[in-house]
Amino acid sequence: MSPLTIISDPQYLQHDTGGDDHPETPDRLHVIAEELEKASFSSDLAHSTPRPAERKWLLTTHSESWLFRFEEAVLSGRTYIDHTDNQICYDSYEIATLAAGAGLSAIDRIENGSAQNVFCLVRPPGHHSEKSVPFGFCFFNNTVIAARYWQQKYGVKRVLIFDFDAHHGNGIQSAFEEEAGSFYISIHEHPSFSYPGTGYGDENGIGEGKGSILNIPLRPGADDSEVQELLLETVRPRLEAWRPDAIIVAAGFDAHREDDMSGLQYSTELYYILGKEIRRWTARFTEGKHLSILEGGYELSVLGESVAAYCKGLLGK
Repeated sequence: MSPLTIISDPQYLQHDTGGDDHPETPDRLHVIAEELEKASFSSDLAHSTPRPAERKWLLTTHSESWLFRFEEAVLSGRTYIDHTDNQICYDSYEIATLAAGAGLSAIDRIENGSAQNVFCLVRPPGHHSEKSVPFGFCFFNNTVIAARYWQQKYGVKRVLIFDFDAHHGNGIQSAFEEEAGSFYISIHEHPSFSYPGTGYGDENGIGEGKGSILNIPLRPGADDSEVQELLLETVRPRLEAWRPDAIIVAAGFDAHREDDMSGLQYSTELYYILGKEIRRWTARFTEGKHLSILEGGYELSVLGESVAAYCKGLLGK
């Protein structure tokens, strides 16, 4: 068993977002694959392909009306849904279903012992999509669907989703904020300055879910040192108190200082540190097991190296 399994599929490249004017392009996966192939740790990687998510698992997170609306939009030849951010092509529904299925395939591998750490390199991303509405390039919420699958098929009680994308995962928060069996932690640019305008520090859950959300908004210009301090002084104590049974990471790389999708100033090295920190959590709480799913990251000149640095940290290199 290789220390890190990469799940991806060439079909993800077929999701057509209308050319280079849109930031979420197939080249994102190309540059990541090239960087991982030449990495010093490439022999520590196993590679696998996913299955599509079955409809019943999509319905754990999304409404049937949204599934029908999404299907109808692609089949009718429309080029976007609701907003020009959400570009689609004829194959987009099928590909989004395959992206959602990567997490399910990963969890099956983790549970049957054929994998321990898995990183799903998928597109389209998912953390902005809500029950019945697409947002910010996202159509199905890949991490939430994976969490529901882990909970419902394998009986996992306490699922952590940790999100280090530059933008707040409004879709993850809305899915989990009223329940106590999950914990969502998001470190992101402050919503006063950044899409989608959610993720204030006082948004911490509702009703039974009070305390199940930890939003950590950062001012524009925040850098590595600030994130490292927050991981040590804020995140670690909360995890020690909550003690997750499973860890899912919404891995976005658009907070890099070279990526103009946010005002955050992370270096490539910080993604290595994030990988190492998550490795520490898995050793402490989940017997070394975890699942990461790709979210944002749009500056091609640094995306591949950022993902490689993160994987290096996960491997403890």
